[in-house]
Amino acid sequence: MIAVGFLIRKIRLLGKEAERVITDLVLYVVLPCNIFNSFLTSSGEVTAGEYLAVLLVSIGIQLLSLMYGKFAFPHETRDRRCNLAYGMICSNAGFLGNAITEGVFGPEGLLLTSIYLIPQRIMMWSEGLAIYSGVSDRRATIRKVLTHPCVIACFLGLLVMSLKLPVPALIQNPIQSIGRCNTPLTMMMIGMILSEIDLKHLVDLTIVRFTVHRLVLMPLIVWLVCRLLGISHQVTGVSVLLAAMPAGATTTMLSAKYNRDPQFATKMVIFTTLCSIPAIFIWSMLLV
Repeated sequence: MIAVGFLIRKIRLLGKEAERVITDLVLYVVLPCNIFNSFLTSSGEVTAGEYLAVLLVSIGIQLLSLMYGKFAFPHETRDRRCNLAYGMICSNAGFLGNAITEGVFGPEGLLLTSIYLIPQRIMMWSEGLAIYSGVSDRRATIRKVLTHPCVIACFLGLLVMSLKLPVPALIQNPIQSIGRCNTPLTMMMIGMILSEIDLKHLVDLTIVRFTVHRLVLMPLIVWLVCRLLGISHQVTGVSVLLAAMPAGATTTMLSAKYNRDPQFATKMVIFTTLCSIPAIFIWSMLLV
């Protein structure tokens, strides 16, 4: 699927604008349908304790990422530090992570991921935005989080599952069909991003260091803490995989908006995305 996306961009079947459209389609339509459907098709193997555990682990990861980003790169320029700090807080878990955890752990993995992402979405639009702008609007953050289609789908799914409400086939079938598009569209999007890489100008020692922190050290810390606390295998696996995601694409967008060395941010997102393919594969093999 990644190779198909790579080829589509290389032969110019789709342009840069198509990437943005597909990304919005996945985030605001396909993924919410997939999340909601996962609550309907789950075998019931996710317990209330696991929902709470993954939420607490996610909060812990966000606090760790915040501290990590502020102190791990003290000798970089201010603009670079902004990108590096935001890249530690905001990973690509909300886009790539859903497809990966669903592929490895099934519908239950997607359920846990939808809960895991709530603290990250809060952090990226509060403290994350403040990293670039110096200002954090709490009301705007709450509004953005509560009105995000993925969060709405998560709450609706929890409501339907907990109350065992019947969903008519007229509604469930199209939601199910649209949700199944999540993995292929996500993987093709990663291929499109990778097709734009120019290896000659991509390698930067700071970005290499950041990649090691983002894809190796952070998930390793999460794995060790989860093992020490005796957290379930499923919650541990989902948390570690999501902690091993590359820097989020919003790093590039916010860097460009606030003029914080967007070229560096772009290289950081692309390089970590490229390296995440083997990293996620290795973590998946170790966790299953």
